Amino acid sequence: MSGYYLPQELIRKKRDGQILNDAEIGFLVQGISDSSLTDAQLGAFAMAVFHKGMNMDERISLTQHMMHSGDVLKWQDLNLNGPTVDKHSTGGVGDKVSLMLAPIVAACGGYVPMISGRGLGHTGGTLDKLDSIPNYDATPDVSQFRKVVQQVGCAIVGQTAQLAPADQRFYATRDVTATVESISLITASILSKKLASGLDALVMDVKTGNGAFADTYNMAQELAQSIADVATGSGVPTRCLITDMNQVLGGSVGNTVEVLECIDFLINPGKADKRLLQVTLELATHMLQISGIENNLDKAMSKAQKALNTGQAAEVFGRMVSALGGPNDLLQSPQIHFKPMPIIKPIIATEAGYVSAMDVRSIGMSMVSLKAGRTKASDNIDHGVGLSNMTQIGARVEKGQPIAYAHVHCDADVIQLQRELTVSITISNEKLHEKNMVYKVLTAQQEA
Repeated sequence: MSGYYLPQELIRKKRDGQILNDAEIGFLVQGISDSSLTDAQLGAFAMAVFHKGMNMDERISLTQHMMHSGDVLKWQDLNLNGPTVDKHSTGGVGDKVSLMLAPIVAACGGYVPMISGRGLGHTGGTLDKLDSIPNYDATPDVSQFRKVVQQVGCAIVGQTAQLAPADQRFYATRDVTATVESISLITASILSKKLASGLDALVMDVKTGNGAFADTYNMAQELAQSIADVATGSGVPTRCLITDMNQVLGGSVGNTVEVLECIDFLINPGKADKRLLQVTLELATHMLQISGIENNLDKAMSKAQKALNTGQAAEVFGRMVSALGGPNDLLQSPQIHFKPMPIIKPIIATEAGYVSAMDVRSIGMSMVSLKAGRTKASDNIDHGVGLSNMTQIGARVEKGQPIAYAHVHCDADVIQLQRELTVSITISNEKLHEKNMVYKVLTAQQEA
């Protein structure tokens, strides 16, 4: 028990920049869960943290109390013959990595209980992509989720109401009180859900660039270090990779088109988009090493590459889809299960030159405007709308050549995308050198 406090006094304390102890934070989280903390008080507390921040002990305390506000999954009773390890991404446009990454790691001996989210704003959501697969159950009950993880090695599902429920209310309040962009609160929000999955280890993909939530490198680094320190301080060894989101990741944006790209990636890895392949294998490598499956990164990389190139990862993906209600032959006959859009037409370059920049956020919002994404959580989305065969930065294009293909309902949508993508994709005379996909790898700072 954390005792009783006056909520307004704790809000005042944080407003004035003082440090809250574990019992005080526990009291506030209990108030979030049982609604004894009013919406006004919760908004005021969020604003106080937004302005004054939290130190590392406070962040760990907030994360752990929110994690324990609901169910915490345990895996020991299943006697798994490998570690439970997961990855979380801060989100981007075309980020479909989870669909290949979880099967790769599972094929290498890890168990990946991946609880993913839906898209909001300009970023896509893993669950929305999976929802485009006929009959795939993205919200199974806990017993089914555990069974699939045990038998297949991975399951990608959505957050249940029982996992970190305090975060669900707190996030909804932050969303309407302009307090989302707080490193302390983002850290606790992400990790309370991830740590409730009962993990042995975690790898974070913190994206930075004009298509990322952390649009500046400094913000990405601050967030990555906070996540690594708090998760590791909570008993789950965690590593954060800061990766590039200044161009669309892979060759497609949308839901069905991204699933099709993932299937092709798993079946024909030799033809996969180079940047998508690099970041997927880098994340897999760190997951295998930090969880103890391999003792060094070189061996881990070789193991991940073998799992992908031999088709083992593809087999795991097919079994996961089938175990969660999807088609048994999705990998063999994807065209049977995905109905093409009425119109698939090229978006053409209006000048010749090299693709030198992308406004990735604008590309994401172009998709949202055609209902491939959502602006509020209650929106329905159109899984078929998307862009495929997108050209990448550094590529040479000629005037009139396709820079992408639009998968849409009508010609008016093609005209809209032609207009918007011409502005969002910059073509110039100079060819730029490719940036590294992974900028930095961060681990928890050692205590002095």
